[in-house]
Amino acid sequence: MDLTVFGLPIPVALAAVAVIGYVIGRAQLYLASHQPPTAESTRRELKRAKAIAHDLELIAQHIRRDLAQHHANLEQFKSRLNQISRDSEATNWQLLCDEAERLIKPTQDLAKQLAQAYDGIRQQGSRLMSFTGQRCDPLTGVCNRQALDETLENYLSMHRRYGMVFSLAVFDIDMFKQVNDEHGHLHGDRILAQVAELIEQQARETDVVARLGGEEFIVVLPSSDIAAASLFAERIRATVEQLAQVTVSGGVAVVADLDDAKTLLTRTDTALYAAKAAGRNRIYCHTGKSVLPSQSEVDEPTELEDAADMPA
Repeated sequence: MDLTVFGLPIPVALAAVAVIGYVIGRAQLYLASHQPPTAESTRRELKRAKAIAHDLELIAQHIRRDLAQHHANLEQFKSRLNQISRDSEATNWQLLCDEAERLIKPTQDLAKQLAQAYDGIRQQGSRLMSFTGQRCDPLTGVCNRQALDETLENYLSMHRRYGMVFSLAVFDIDMFKQVNDEHGHLHGDRILAQVAELIEQQARETDVVARLGGEEFIVVLPSSDIAAASLFAERIRATVEQLAQVTVSGGVAVVADLDDAKTLLTRTDTALYAAKAAGRNRIYCHTGKSVLPSQSEVDEPTELEDAADMPA
């Protein structure tokens, strides 16, 4: 079956969307900040855009294959109907029921496969948001709050429908007000851009990095449990401490049943507040029942009730 969009094959059309989104997003960011993207960030973003186009192409190929298979099943069903219509009328009803029964499962399978493909396209759409100017933070080039909110809704939908696991890791630059007071806001802006770039360098192509506002960043980590997210957060903390003039504290939480965006973000923030209260430049995790340091050798976790009262 030849599926096209505006006369183009679906894989080509989807790839074009990724490239166009990238070009528009970078142009708008340039106009907003008057600073051209670095060669390294451009290379990284082009690689990510190509990965998105590749994933969309795979989805399109699966859709074509599934529709072709169902088309073949339907043609076979129609052929059997024609054959039944030429047989004696006494057997028509039972034969018709038998043939309809044979078509039910392939049809149900197709509906499920198309639903999965739709959710896959939504997931890739979330990744494409980072290339559009309206959903980018003009200072750092990462996603803004609007893109984060839309991404979380998409991933929560995938979790409810298929049980897909994902985690959040939030980072807050320690003593950032002091940085601005002592060195000025221009220096503070450079620190924000540097930290954002360090986070993006460590993030996978499938991760979504966003700026929550101020000096706070968050990363959506698909297919990552709390252990994997904790390792990622520790890697970010260590990298910033080594390469930047500041440190960051972080909080990690994994999606749970019945979560919405507010409850998931609240657990992540609670872990962040615990890291701040414990002395900064460290990562804490919210397990769903307790808040504890990311290092597994710590014996005594901080109970949830205590962590909830900790100051930012």
